[in-house]
This record gives sequence, C-alpha cells and structure tokens, in this order.
Amino acid sequence: MAQTGRLLHGAVISGGINAVINGIIHWFQVKGQPLISLTADSISNQEHTVMGSAIILAFTLSVIIACISWFTFKESGKPKFFTGGIFLILKNALFLFGLFITLAILWQRFVGTVEVTPFIAALIVGLIAGVVAGLTEYLTKKELAKYVQ
Repeated sequence: MAQTGRLLHGAVISGGINAVINGIIHWFQVKGQPLISLTADSISNQEHTVMGSAIILAFTLSVIIACISWFTFKESGKPKFFTGGIFLILKNALFLFGLFITLAILWQRFVGTVEVTPFIAALIVGLIAGVVAGLTEYLTKKELAKYVQ
C-alpha cells in the first residue's frame, strides 16, 4: 500500500509539472487566434483544433515520460529496455492515444463543434498533458514494480 502511495504521489507531481509546462507552451502557440475549435467534423482537417493538438501531445508525451520513468527506476530485476521496455512504452502510449481519440470522436458526435478562447484551449491541453503524464508515470512504474517483488 505504501508503494502505491509513493507511485501516486510521483504521478501527481509529474502530472502537475507537465500540465503547467504544456499549457504554457500551447498558450504561446494559440494566443493570437480569436477562437479555436475543440474538435472538427472531419478525419483529416486542415484547421488547428484543441483535441488535434492534445492527441499528438498525448502520444509523444507518453513515450517521453515512459522512457524517463523506465530509466530513472533504479530497482534491480527489471527487464532489459529492448526486450521489455519498448513494449511497455508502446502499450502505454497507444492506450492513451486511443483514449483521447475516442474522447474526441465522442465529443464531436454528441456535442459537435465548440469554439473556445485561446486561454481555455491552453487550459484544456495543459489538463490533458497532466493526465497523460501522471497516468504514464503511474502505469510504467506500477508495471516495473511487479518485477522487483
């Protein structure tokens, strides 16, 4: 139980830091635009959308955070990176990619196109980045902890 608490604590810290950093980065990308759509009713849209940015961010951030979590986990007994780590990293990244794709599709289907201000767009992307970073760190280290026990 104490180990789960430590894992959750680390995931919350990682998620908070990434939420702030990625929210600020996204703010600088969209601050000059009047309104930004959350989603678009097209598979291949040419316009910038909040969920379009967040989905790419979810995949890349998940890969980065999982690699960092893998290499900073110092306990003995974990498998080699190229035999076990790559599959774990891809599993987590594809899970989060699929999760946010599904949420974006459901949002577009049931709510439709909603436009938000750049500030709200940055908050949403920051929130998604925080969730992705926290979940990725927790899932990666939870899986690695199984090899130590």
